[in-house]
Amino acid sequence: MLQEYHKQKEAEGLLLDKSVNDTDVVFSNLGKPLRPNTVSRAWAMLAVKAGVKRIRLHDARHTHASLMLKQGIHPKVVQERLGHSTIAITLDTYSHVAPGLQEAAAKRFDEAFQKKRVEIG
Repeated sequence: MLQEYHKQKEAEGLLLDKSVNDTDVVFSNLGKPLRPNTVSRAWAMLAVKAGVKRIRLHDARHTHASLMLKQGIHPKVVQERLGHSTIAITLDTYSHVAPGLQEAAAKRFDEAFQKKRVEIG
C-alpha cells in the first residue's frame, strides 16, 4: 500500500515538476513531518470508535503477518506486504508463531506418500 502511495506521489511530483525522494514525508498533505504521536493517537481513536481493544500499531502489524502465515499464505507474499528487504527477515521474525507447521508438513507429506503407495501398489 505504501509502495502504491509512493508511486502516486512520484507521479504527482512529475506533474508538478518536483522530484520525490525517500526522505519525503508519506502522510502529511502539507509536506511537513507529523508529530510522533499523531498516527498512534488516530489509531487509538479508531479502536474506540470500532469498539475493539486498543493495541499498538506494531502489534496489529505482527498479528496481520502471523495470521497470514498461519493461513498458509506464502512467506514471500507476507515479506512483500510487510516491506521486509529479504524473506529471511520475515521467516526469522515470524516462524515461531506457527508451532504446528512441522506437524502439518509431516501430515501433508504422509498423505502424499500414502497416495503414491496406493497408485503404485
